[in-house]
Amino acid sequence: MKRLVFLLAAIATLALMLVGCGSDSKDSAATDNKEIFVGVTAGPHAQVMDFVAKEAAKQGIKVKVVEFNDYIQPDVALAQKELTANSYQHQPFLDNMVSERGLKLVSIGKTILLPMGLYSNQYKDLSKVPNGASVAIPNDPTNGGRALLLLQQAGLIQLKDGGSPKSTVADITSNPKNLQIKELEAAQIARSLNDVDIALVNTNYAFNAGLNPLKDAVVVESKDSPFANVFVVREGDENNETIKKLLAVYQSDATKKFIDDTFKGSIIPAF
Repeated sequence: MKRLVFLLAAIATLALMLVGCGSDSKDSAATDNKEIFVGVTAGPHAQVMDFVAKEAAKQGIKVKVVEFNDYIQPDVALAQKELTANSYQHQPFLDNMVSERGLKLVSIGKTILLPMGLYSNQYKDLSKVPNGASVAIPNDPTNGGRALLLLQQAGLIQLKDGGSPKSTVADITSNPKNLQIKELEAAQIARSLNDVDIALVNTNYAFNAGLNPLKDAVVVESKDSPFANVFVVREGDENNETIKKLLAVYQSDATKKFIDDTFKGSIIPAF
């Protein structure tokens, strides 16, 4: 009898171990023959990924595109295994999220460059911007630094040591027009154009507000910007075959043509 009880206990323990192993495998594998969930922000990232999803379907890869309206949640959702991958952020932003929040995420390839633009409903000639003009920039660390670099490119300010993606308002060494910098949520800035003199807007949010950087921006970020966007997965999924196939679809000639035809140079393939 004792032997029978011991045997049953051993079988139960083994069953639990096997269930646990199966669960880990399910979590780490980014779904072979299952739907892949890719997080994007609304606008161009969603448009491109919708096209990629249709192309991937031709290869039997099922992709569900999940839209977000902020910059934080797509990374959080990926880290929490609610997504398989995301495609919406540039490398400096990812680096900051990994550093500040301890997220175990990595980029595995470049996607597109959405050049940031400087917009104004009042001033198309920056020499006419008055002293004390109000300027809206994103309040997240890397896009704030990016906006300051663009203000420097426009000749409105100078930054310590030439500036970097990590520059902050405290790094402004010259501000001859005494610009009043207002740090706002990135998604809100395009809608604040009537409330400020100048706004630094990310292209995806500019498009959502009906703005085209080639036509409407006073100054556009240069093409050699380090802010190319990247395709991101959890650590451990870098070599997942299904994800690699999806990335190959993204970086294909068909996707490049779609980007060029759809955005006509306002968004640039970075691969």
